[in-house]
Amino acid sequence: MTEIGATTRRSHEPEGKGGNVISRFFGSIGLFIGQVIDEMRKVVYPTRSQLWQYTAVVIVFVVFMMALVAALDFVFTKGVFWVFGG
Repeated sequence: MTEIGATTRRSHEPEGKGGNVISRFFGSIGLFIGQVIDEMRKVVYPTRSQLWQYTAVVIVFVVFMMALVAALDFVFTKGVFWVFGG
């Protein structure tokens, strides 16, 4: 039993889209590139001094984390050698 006015369109077919598969594919690529360009226009880029400041913060953080991991590695190595007699 079917309802009056029911359509036979499948749910995965886009509504209101025409054309063949290739033209829809390239059209979707063009739409994607256009949206990327629109979003890139909204980006606020840092000034040169802000960029240097952010870079310095990242370098200091990475050096700190490297020192922390190296210290923990040294402590755990000494602990393992103490427990297992190396």
